[in-house]
Amino acid sequence: MADLAQLEARLAIALRTRAELEEQLTQPEVLADHTALARIGRELSRTAPLAETAAALTDARARQTDAKGMELDPGADAEMRALAAAERAAAEEIERDIIERLPALLLDPDPNDGKDVLIEVRPGAGGDEAGIFAGELFRAYLRYAERRGWKVEVDGLSETALGGVREAMAEVSGTGAWAAFKWESGVHRIQRVPATESSGRIHTSTATVVVLPVAEAVDFVIPEGDIRIDVKRASGHGGQGVNTTDSAVRITHIPSGTVVEMQDERSQLRNKEKGLAILRSRLLAAEEERKRSANSVARKALIGSGDRSEKIRTYNGPQNRVTDHRIGLDKFDVDGVLSGDLSVFHDALAAAEQAERLAGE
Repeated sequence: MADLAQLEARLAIALRTRAELEEQLTQPEVLADHTALARIGRELSRTAPLAETAAALTDARARQTDAKGMELDPGADAEMRALAAAERAAAEEIERDIIERLPALLLDPDPNDGKDVLIEVRPGAGGDEAGIFAGELFRAYLRYAERRGWKVEVDGLSETALGGVREAMAEVSGTGAWAAFKWESGVHRIQRVPATESSGRIHTSTATVVVLPVAEAVDFVIPEGDIRIDVKRASGHGGQGVNTTDSAVRITHIPSGTVVEMQDERSQLRNKEKGLAILRSRLLAAEEERKRSANSVARKALIGSGDRSEKIRTYNGPQNRVTDHRIGLDKFDVDGVLSGDLSVFHDALAAAEQAERLAGE
């Protein structure tokens, strides 16, 4: 853990950076750049608690100085000196509390904090039951996002006859969306007796969840020659109105072979825009994963890497228990979790990550 002088030096640097960002907001060229405005706005929002904490620390120290002056004032009576001593003690307690919280506030932020997220859910092993489970997870995420007041836009939904999904995608926009949903990436496993099972036998099924930060055009530039765009008539749940024009698009990233298909919008232009946004997010995530893999000295975090192949959570129907394997946390309410009650896991995982990072400071 850093000593107080180091903490205060880091705090001063963070505040200078914040002041520079505020200065940029007065520049006409920045005001005219919506992307820059959004980036600066996110950073100012993220560092607002740090600025408030710094102001509170300055105030607490000023109160101590004033109170100490009153205590030493030869003209003050005993009652005034006692009041001043109490004021100084209270201000010292506030300062100690602030200094205790400073290390966590000064941790380097997740570079994706403040970004919107793209959620992709697909069934894994388990046949029809896996599709049903994937659909339940997807709906749980939609409910959770709505409760948090975030904007939800379903980008793709391929449903099965039994109420499950073959694939489901949604974009969630709002402050804190990435910080919450990033914990959902990985393999989810459910153990229960399916509604279609007449013998009462417990089945194990899985679903894979991929959560990606939405990459803006400035985050990841795709050379025009690296993509091929094919158009076709849309089909599926969009209804006949969708099929009157060649509105569906298939975008292929030629170097990697990554393919994105989008047909949920009536407009070909809108489908192209959304498809390119999804492609950027996938390519950026793949690039970040390559960088992590190349760093041979980086140890795997206690809470896991968020890799899509990593089993992160088990939903045990007979025991009504949901277990997050990254931190060994149990919650005895399968239906509640699948109704969108996810905060207990997200809060605990965030706390575990913070504790691990502080231990490594």
